[in-house]
Amino acid sequence: MFSKVLLCYDGTAEGRRALRQGADVVITMKCEAHLLAICSNLVTTAIPEGVTPELVRCEDDRAQALLDEGVQWLKDRGVHATGSLEYGSASERISEVAARIGADLVVLGHKQRTRLARWWSESEESSLLDRITCSVLVATAPEP
Repeated sequence: MFSKVLLCYDGTAEGRRALRQGADVVITMKCEAHLLAICSNLVTTAIPEGVTPELVRCEDDRAQALLDEGVQWLKDRGVHATGSLEYGSASERISEVAARIGADLVVLGHKQRTRLARWWSESEESSLLDRITCSVLVATAPEP
């Protein structure tokens, strides 16, 4: 049914849950996987005086090491897996990578937000569902 699955990870508990569920799908269906690690841009979230080349390199190295570990974990289970580290808006990066690799399924996590949180974060940006043309599996089950 699916031949190439994009597994999205942003470092959150919901993202880890999505990775576990997505890995189950990929392993069971014996399809290709692309692990996408999404980081917010460190330079835009840190105070300018606190951003040093060493800090940026350290964060990049840590994120890349976690990504490499995830790709290797999938490969060790017989999955043809690749990965990429992207920075910026999750919906933009996910839609761009999904199109670039020809994904027919995107797996990601979701955290319920309160009404106030949704109100504060509303924007005019299109949603991820408006940006992609493939199926989406959203991991929402609570942790056991």
